[in-house]
Amino acid sequence: MIKQILFIITLLITFGVFAYSVKRLWGFFKLTKPAYPIKNIGARISHTLNVAFGQTKIFRKPVIGLMHALVFWGFLVITLGSIEMVVDGVSGLDRAFAFTGWFYDVVIASGDVFALLILIFIKLFSIRRMFLKVKRFSGVEMTPKANWDAQLSLFFIGFLMVSLICFNMGYVSSHPNGYEGVYPVSAALVNLLGWDFSWLQEPGWWVHILLIFTFANYLPYSKHFHVFLSIPNVFLANLEPITKYPNLESITREVKLMLDPEAAYDENAEVARFGVKDVEDVSWKNYMDSLSCTQCGRCTDVCPANITGKLLSPRKIFVDLRKRMDEKGPLAIAGKEDNKSLLRDYISEEEIWACTTCNACAQECPIDISHPNLIMDMRRYLVMEESAAPTGLNMMFANIENNGAPWQFSPEDRMKWAE
Repeated sequence: MIKQILFIITLLITFGVFAYSVKRLWGFFKLTKPAYPIKNIGARISHTLNVAFGQTKIFRKPVIGLMHALVFWGFLVITLGSIEMVVDGVSGLDRAFAFTGWFYDVVIASGDVFALLILIFIKLFSIRRMFLKVKRFSGVEMTPKANWDAQLSLFFIGFLMVSLICFNMGYVSSHPNGYEGVYPVSAALVNLLGWDFSWLQEPGWWVHILLIFTFANYLPYSKHFHVFLSIPNVFLANLEPITKYPNLESITREVKLMLDPEAAYDENAEVARFGVKDVEDVSWKNYMDSLSCTQCGRCTDVCPANITGKLLSPRKIFVDLRKRMDEKGPLAIAGKEDNKSLLRDYISEEEIWACTTCNACAQECPIDISHPNLIMDMRRYLVMEESAAPTGLNMMFANIENNGAPWQFSPEDRMKWAE
C-alpha cells in the first residue's frame, strides 16, 4: 500500500509538470497563424504508417537507418510494457496485462530483446557523435549545448534499457518456479551468471519508472522532443506535392478587391502582414515542425546551397524558429516587445536568398518538414513589405512592370527575333 501511494503521488507530480510544459507550448501555438485544413484522414493514416511507423525515409542511409528504425520499433514495444508498469503501480497489481496470454509473451519477449539491442545501438550512436567527424552533426546551429543535449538524451535512453534489464533479471530470479512472460535475454543472463538477482526487482522497477517520468518531462525542452511529436508531425504533414507553394490569403483578398468593382474595403479589418518576419507570422505547422525537428542534419547534408559553401542550412531555419519562439513567446503573451525578429536577428537575408527551392531538404526529411515553405514566406515579407529583393530580382520586377516580361526589351520589339 505504501508503494502504491508513493507511486500515485509521483505520477501526479509527473502529470502536473508535464501539463505545465504543454500549457506553455499551447500558449506559443496560439501566437501563430492558421495553416492548411486537416482532411483526407485515410490518406494521412496510410502516409503515417509508411513514413513514421515504416521509417521509409530513414532507410535512405541503410546501416544507420536500420539501427535507428530498430530503436524506434523497440521503443514502441517497450512502451506497452511501461504502460503495464504504470497500471501495476496505480492498482497495486503485478503483471496486470498477463491475461492476454500469447500476445503478452510476444510483447515481453520482444521488449527484453529490444532492450539489449537499443542499449548496444545507443552506445554506438554516442561513440559516433563523440569520435567520428560526421559533417552533418556540425554547423553554427549545433552549439555545445545542442551536442550536450544529444548526449544527455542518449544517456537517458541507455540507462532506461539498463534499468529494464535489471528489473527483468530481478523478476526472473525471484520466481524460480515460473513467471509471467518470456525473457530471452534476462533469463539467459541470470542462468549464465548463476547469481541471485531477486534483490534487483524492486529498485530496478523504481529506477526504470522514475527515469521514464523524468525523461518525459525533460523532452519538451530537448531536441529529442521528436520522441513525442514525430508521428503527429508526419500525420499532419501537407499532403500536397512538395513543390506546390500555398498562396497568401492576404494577397488573394487584395487581388479580389482590386478585380471586383463592387467589393467594399473593410476599414475595420486588421491589416495583414505579407509573409513572415517574426514568430507570430508563422503557421502553427511551421512551429510544430521546429519542435519536431530531430536536428539530424539530413536536410542540410543534401542542400546544394550548403554543399557549395553558402550560408544556408535548412536545419538552422527551424532551430532558429524554435529558439526565437522560446525567447519571444513569453514576452508576446505578456504583451511586451524586444525589438528583435526572426528575420535578420536570427536568420539573415543571405541565408534565405541562397535557397534554390529544389526541395531536396523536404524530400529527405524523415518527419516531413517543409523547409522551403517557410523560406519562401520570409522572402515574401522582404519583397512585398520592404521591397528588399536582391538587385537581379529588382531589375526583373521592374522589367515585368514596364515591359510585361522579365527582359529589358519593349513589347514592340518582341518579334524582332523572327525577322
